[in-house]
Amino acid sequence: MSAYVLGIDTGGTYTDAVLLDATTRRVVAWNKERTTPHDLSLGVGRALTGLLAGGVRPSEVCRLSVSTTLATNAVVENRGARVALFVLGTVRHFKLPVVATIFFKGGHTITGEEEEPLDLEGLVDTLPTLAPEVDSYAVCGAMSIKNPTHELVARQAISLIDPKPVFCSHQVSTNPGMLERSATACLHARLMPLMTDFLASIQRSMLATGLDCPVTIICGNGTGADLSAIVDQAAVTMASGPAATARFCAAGGLQTALVVDVGGTTTDVCLLRDGAPLINRAGCVIGQWRTHVEAVDMYTAGAGGDSRIVCRSEGRIELEPARVQPIAMTPDLPDPRDWLDTGVDSVLVLPVAGLDREVVAADPVLTALDRLGPLPPSRLAAASGITGILLEKRLEHLAYRQRLVLTGFTPTDALHALGRLDIGDRRSSERAAAVLAAAAGLAPEAFCQRVVEATETAIETIILSYLGRTVWQDDQAVPVLSRRDNELFSLRFALKLPLVGIGAAARSFLPAIAERLGTTVTFLDHCEVGNAIGAARIGLNQV
Repeated sequence: MSAYVLGIDTGGTYTDAVLLDATTRRVVAWNKERTTPHDLSLGVGRALTGLLAGGVRPSEVCRLSVSTTLATNAVVENRGARVALFVLGTVRHFKLPVVATIFFKGGHTITGEEEEPLDLEGLVDTLPTLAPEVDSYAVCGAMSIKNPTHELVARQAISLIDPKPVFCSHQVSTNPGMLERSATACLHARLMPLMTDFLASIQRSMLATGLDCPVTIICGNGTGADLSAIVDQAAVTMASGPAATARFCAAGGLQTALVVDVGGTTTDVCLLRDGAPLINRAGCVIGQWRTHVEAVDMYTAGAGGDSRIVCRSEGRIELEPARVQPIAMTPDLPDPRDWLDTGVDSVLVLPVAGLDREVVAADPVLTALDRLGPLPPSRLAAASGITGILLEKRLEHLAYRQRLVLTGFTPTDALHALGRLDIGDRRSSERAAAVLAAAAGLAPEAFCQRVVEATETAIETIILSYLGRTVWQDDQAVPVLSRRDNELFSLRFALKLPLVGIGAAARSFLPAIAERLGTTVTFLDHCEVGNAIGAARIGLNQV
């Protein structure tokens, strides 16, 4: 009987699945399906069902190996559980993008002796007002790597008052650095619900398709971990996708290259040297988060095929880091001419079917959508009574909870309208392009071409940011490098490394970027599902 390793990669836009022959290491079959954020098991299940439809029996699969960019995407898009951070000890104050960062007396010295008593009373007094605003807690004590007592006491006190999860920095980092340890603990707290949901969806999909085999989850440093170990260590899956990508490229015979993975939500860049990715042992940096999570040395930012397009004054077009569902990929969509504009109504809010009736009845936004159907934000504000920034934050929260969907014009729509892509409803994209083009004073084709160029510029900037950080340890040179022609000077340079394109959107944007950077771009066989292949190859090592 043949044995196969099944690789899955779940991103914000697509879920890919591949079958590798465990003996020959060749790709036997692959499948790509849209990710279903409101219920991840649907997209995963479709990917698995389509993959196994070729005749391979579930009993022939000896291992399932999973990579995902969901954690990275959540950080880039500023989504995740609401976290409160308690910092214990006399330290320089700092800020992280969490609900609250509160400092209390306490902490230990470098030899593990108590610096000063823990202000337990102050911490406990804070909890009643804070608890309704957060989903989890992170605790970081000064020198807890030498003595975690204050962190443990704080965790116990929090748990007695509020049963929500508490993450202590000594559990997730053994390195000094209060900011990095705090960030690492916060990210674990922030990403745990998302990872719990994802892993549950994997298990449900395996049950539905008859798969019964060990599961490997790909970590950001390119190693594999058991499924049960990941729930409390969710942040280790940051850079999981790039780690799988690097393994795919290395297996393709590449020695030194710049790997650029252009997905629907983000673009990830990493360097392949001597056939292996660079590993950041000190900890990866993603967005505003400088962590102690060992991972592939990479840079990621929100720019991809499903990035939200925003039309600014004087015809300027920009990509926002947040992902929206492309108009072309949204079935039964009202005519964009009836709701789309360049202001607050640049998106349409869609209800999610099958929500619990009590959940819908308890929320005025969901009630309005249930009663009236899809609405642009201006009409939703009138129907729900929630306006301005409060509505914006409410929509973000409900979208994170997968209780509604936002759709809008994206680079994917521009490619459809230009006739360069044909996987969705081209007519809807064309109608939307006509509305936005008229507002910008452009012909629809010229408008869509500007969207493509804006996307290429955003991806190029991500590449240059990574190179700047790698060569000069910062990206201050990026503004000069990315604006090579102006009224005072003209700058020319060429990359000494070839680009390797990975991901569903790579072929649409990277050729023009490579030309501008004075280099070449290569697309390996099956590059559209390269992450899933890389995940399967890592899983092969554990068979």
